Order: sequence, then C-alpha cells, then structure tokens
Amino acid sequence: MFNIQATTSKQRLALAICDFLSRSANDGTLPADDKESMDVAIQCIADSFKVDPNDKKAIEDAVGNQNLAQIYGVYEKLKKATPSSSGSSNPTTSASASSASAWASEPTEEQKKEADALKSRGNAAMASKDYAAAVDLYTQALAVTPRNAVFLSNRAAAHSAARDHELARADAEAATTLDPSYTKAWSRLGLARFALGDAKGAAEAYQKGIDAEGNGGSDAMRKGLETAKRRVAELEAEGAATARSASPGGAGAGAGAGAGGMPDLGSLASMLGGGAGGGGGMPDFGQIMNNPMFASMAQNLMSNPDLMSNLMSNPRLRDMAEQFGSGGGVPDIGSLMQDPSIAEM
Repeated sequence: MFNIQATTSKQRLALAICDFLSRSANDGTLPADDKESMDVAIQCIADSFKVDPNDKKAIEDAVGNQNLAQIYGVYEKLKKATPSSSGSSNPTTSASASSASAWASEPTEEQKKEADALKSRGNAAMASKDYAAAVDLYTQALAVTPRNAVFLSNRAAAHSAARDHELARADAEAATTLDPSYTKAWSRLGLARFALGDAKGAAEAYQKGIDAEGNGGSDAMRKGLETAKRRVAELEAEGAATARSASPGGAGAGAGAGAGGMPDLGSLASMLGGGAGGGGGMPDFGQIMNNPMFASMAQNLMSNPDLMSNLMSNPRLRDMAEQFGSGGGVPDIGSLMQDPSIAEM
C-alpha cells in the first residue's frame, strides 16, 4: 500500500471512510457475506486517494479518538440542536453555515481564544438569565470549535434553563459522545431526560457520570441518580397496579359484584344451601342451571356484575337460604321466581 502521508482533508476523510467500512464489516453491522465486498470498496478508495487504510496513526490523525460514525452522530445532533433562520445576517445562521468547515481541522490558537471569549459571554448571559442570548453565544463558539464538549454542555444547560429539554438532550448527548469523561455533560443529560419523562434514561446518564467522576461520584450526581431511580420504581409500581386491575384475575375478580369482575356463582350456590348434594336434598347446582330461568339469570349476572349485589341483598332470597340452612327444606324454585326483583334478572 501507499506510504504517502494523508495531508489533505479529502485524504483524511477517505481514511475515515475506510475505517468506518472496515469496522462495519467486522463488528457485526453488516452480514459476513458482505465482508469481501467491503474489502474491495476499501481497496478502491485507498487506491483512488493514495492512502493506506492499515496505517493506524494516519487514521488516528484523521479522526482522533472518535470514528466516522461517532463524528456523524454528533453532527446530526448538532444539526437538530442548532436553531435555523432565513436571515443571512443572523449570527446563529452564520455559525451553522461555517461549522462544517471547522470540523475538517483542529482550531488554531486564535480560533480557540475567539471561542473562549464567546463562551465567557455566554456564561455571563446565563448568569443574567438571558438564556436566548446564552444559546446564541454558545452556538457561535461551536461554529469556531464544533468538537468542544464543554460548549455543547453549556448550551445544553442554557436550553434546560429555557425549558427546551429536547434541545438540551441533543446537546448533552453530543457532548457525552465527544467526551465521555466530561461529567457535567452526563449531569445535564440526566436532567434533560428526567424532564422529558425518561426516568430510566436519566438514571443511566447519572450512573455514567458517577462512573466518570470516580470515588462514588459527587453528592449532586448521586442525588440525581437517587431521584431518577425513585421515579423508575414509582412508574413500575403504577404499571404493575394498572396491569393487575386490568387483568381478568386481578383485584376484585371473583369477589362478587362491585369490582367489575366475574360474579361469584359459587356464592349463589352456597346461599341456596350448598354445593352438589348438600344436606336437606339440595339438588346439584348444575341441575339448577339447566332450568332456563336460572340459566338466563346466570347469563345476566355474568354480563352485569352489579346484579350480584342486588341478588345478595334480596331479603326473600336470604330468608329462604337461612330456612334451608336450618333444615327447613329445599326452596321452592317456582315460588322464588315469582319475586319480580329476581325474575327480572
């Protein structure tokens, strides 16, 4: 392969593409059958741009400690997070338009000083609670040095303060991708996710922040994690309660009327004197259900559990049950059905 140093932006980009294709062929992103095709594509790109895709140092010089997929992921988040405007004089728009070229090379010392000055002005705007100005100033700083996790994290804080949690999350995620060791970015990501209702994601962010801090993490990070975990537990408990109440075998099912569950026909059987062949010659309950009137009653009970409550509170039915229970003989079903409140069931 070539030993020519990758000196141009296009050559560095070609190396980054080769590295991306090679990773995709080996990490399971692509089917194993496509590996040969990827190898051919890498060879063609390397030949065309006169670069060596096996030169690890050249690849590191091209993409740093990132890879093309990570860099593009950050770009997508920045693209979503950067406000757009139709006015060409808008500094935010100008910053967005010039940011693409800034990705191609490391900022000069002069550019770093310019970006730091913009960040300081953004911090001052934050202190005075002018969050819109802070967002704009951090955006201008990012146009000069877009691969700066601190600026992204600061802009995430400004978005959160302005209650724009979606943009805060995008910036914080981009910051943690660029620099996983920058703990403030994890904290701001946790806050944004929590505000958006993603308690589990917030807990994960705080935990990663604690891991990055080491020594068990700071009090603020631990407090954020505890709050997120409590919310996760609350949501899981609420979900379990909802599932139980919705389940056919959940709370109230089979407990008679009033809970919306299946009526307890066993209660009706025992109320009439017991199960199959109880004392006093009680007929089998299955035989009773062969009676068309009782079959209709049971069907109505199953479709309207409230009727069970009315049935159990019927004084005549209770008297008959007590009479049978004390040895007074089997209730007269025909007589029983003459009671309008029962016959209409």
